[in-house]
Amino acid sequence: MPTREANAVWNGKLQDGKGTVKLGSGAFEGSYTVPSRFESGNGTNPEELLGASHAGCYSMQLAAFLSEAGFEPESVETTAKVTLDKDGDGFSISKIALHTKAKVPDIDESTFMEHANKAKTNCPISKALSATDISLDASLI
Repeated sequence: MPTREANAVWNGKLQDGKGTVKLGSGAFEGSYTVPSRFESGNGTNPEELLGASHAGCYSMQLAAFLSEAGFEPESVETTAKVTLDKDGDGFSISKIALHTKAKVPDIDESTFMEHANKAKTNCPISKALSATDISLDASLI
């Protein structure tokens, strides 16, 4: 299996500095600052990138489990809401809320939820973040 790479550079002091993050594949490069991370400033932030990773991983894992069970998912759309909270002298990610909508023909709600919860536990990003409270709101469309 491949090892994936990303890079981040921070220039300057914390409050007035700025940074860039870029994916090793070249698919994304973006800037980040204190306002983009802790306020509503322009740019990205580590938590947003983590959310994108988690949403993508979860969607693929759910599609895999559904396919293995004989279903043909037409679409799985997931949004991950990552909460950053003050924690003593620093910060921590206190929770991640996954919101998923899937279009899967010929599946009942109970069977879908069984696979949705299994994917939440078993996607590699969920496993890596197992110390974080991860919730799931999944529904069929």
